[in-house]
Amino acid sequence: MNWEGFYLVAFLVGFLLSAVSFIAGAVHLPHFGPGHAPTVRGGMRMKAGRAGLSPFNFGTIAAFLAWFGGTGYLLERFSNIWVYLGLFIAAMSGLGGASIIFFFLAKLIAQEDPLDPADFEMIGVLGRVASPIKRGGTGELIYSRAGSRRASPARSEDGVEISRNIEVIVTRFEKGVAYVRRWDDLSGEPNDPRLDQPRA
Repeated sequence: MNWEGFYLVAFLVGFLLSAVSFIAGAVHLPHFGPGHAPTVRGGMRMKAGRAGLSPFNFGTIAAFLAWFGGTGYLLERFSNIWVYLGLFIAAMSGLGGASIIFFFLAKLIAQEDPLDPADFEMIGVLGRVASPIKRGGTGELIYSRAGSRRASPARSEDGVEISRNIEVIVTRFEKGVAYVRRWDDLSGEPNDPRLDQPRA
């Protein structure tokens, strides 16, 4: 195999790996992109987005092969450049392409906000009744979560009527409905219905 064939094979392999990675991400197939498999760096197993993104991952390797092979093939095919100078230029081109992909992936991972299950736990949430809960009926609960006001259907845990603006606490959460009890029943403190804002 001559240099031209070598570069062409490298380009085709890199291009096919990039296409597989793109298709796998588009249709949510399992693949070995960032965040899907541990990478090895300096003898340590590292999770992408946790301890850092390894520069040696599926995306950067595919980009290196595609740019390296494409540049080398064009140099061999359309120029009379010295073979080792062409190899050096192709390698630098491959590193440049891989660096672009690496920085793009690193920026995406840095912007990811890891989900905390505690952010979605409803039991113990303190809020205020926005729409009265009739005896055996359903009303509306307003509460604060992550700096924003949210609403949820609410029912009385003990079946009693709860008026608007009464402060309540969620005791269980089933099928999208919060079951609540009056805060003053649990705390022993009188509830002031004039307060409109739920406690943070």
